[in-house]
Amino acid sequence: MAAWQNLVNFLGPDLARIVVGLVGVLALVQVNALFLVWLERKVAAHIQLRIGPKEVGPFGILQTIVDGIKLVSKELITPRHVDRKLFVLAPIAVFLPVLVSFVVIPFSERLLIRDMNVGLLLIFAFSTFNVLAVLVGGWASNNKYSLLGAVRAVAQNVAYEIPLLLTVLSVVMWSNSMQMSEIVASQSKVWHVFWMPVAALLYLICALAETNRAPFDIPEAESELVAGFHTEYGGMRFALFFLAEYSNMLIVSAVATTLFFGGWKSFPGLGFLPVPGLIWFFAKTYLLIFVAIWVRWTFPRLRFDQLMNFCWKIMIPVALLHLIVYAGIIKLVR
Repeated sequence: MAAWQNLVNFLGPDLARIVVGLVGVLALVQVNALFLVWLERKVAAHIQLRIGPKEVGPFGILQTIVDGIKLVSKELITPRHVDRKLFVLAPIAVFLPVLVSFVVIPFSERLLIRDMNVGLLLIFAFSTFNVLAVLVGGWASNNKYSLLGAVRAVAQNVAYEIPLLLTVLSVVMWSNSMQMSEIVASQSKVWHVFWMPVAALLYLICALAETNRAPFDIPEAESELVAGFHTEYGGMRFALFFLAEYSNMLIVSAVATTLFFGGWKSFPGLGFLPVPGLIWFFAKTYLLIFVAIWVRWTFPRLRFDQLMNFCWKIMIPVALLHLIVYAGIIKLVR
């Protein structure tokens, strides 16, 4: 407490809270990536009737730490014909918006770095930087596979952001706020997933597409594009793309938990259990991440034309119709 008070006296309460929060977010991002890599390997192995990593540490739990050390220790190689400034900038630009998005996510009733009245808008505004960074990295690599992956990523993200935002608008209209804590408070009686299940399903599908997860992993299709937009990246630069991908999985799942699954509130009927809100929040979030991993190792990759047709011909009309119907219902109820 004395150290916290000294920090508050030196920086002021608001800035001190942001600094401590960002340090906590950096730690969360690292631990989350290590855990999700191990979890994905284990889930993939069991789905395919294999064992998965088991040699390094109990149940192979230290394998991802060893892989992380390997990436950090690798030499940073810059190919000769790349645009050097943009090539170096892209991994940094893809990772920094991740840190900003965590600032407004309410992990519990009290654990929140900044409770902004436009918190939801801030998350979606900074998520667009991820697309720009991917495009910059693909363009700067001076590699046809990287460029094709970047172009696919931009087309896919621009398309799927439309039904994603239309779906989120339904929640915003019902809760009458873009403040994350207010959206959670509006679910004190009934979670939004029970009130608008189609919106929750649309959001989860769009979230898979926005994070380039299978079956929407067209920008990184190994069988077609080697490694997609980060083909020329190695070492810590590649690790930043890797960290950003798994952090974005955590962000979209945390936002889904906030919008549709009651945030830090307990499961219906289990409110009598003395479980902290933080535990409930992360339990729901990682359950959604598990579903995303399950989907990845169950469904085959779509062709690019199938992916785009699915968005423009099915997702967008359904999301628009859903918004119109629920806008009418909300008007009648109120």
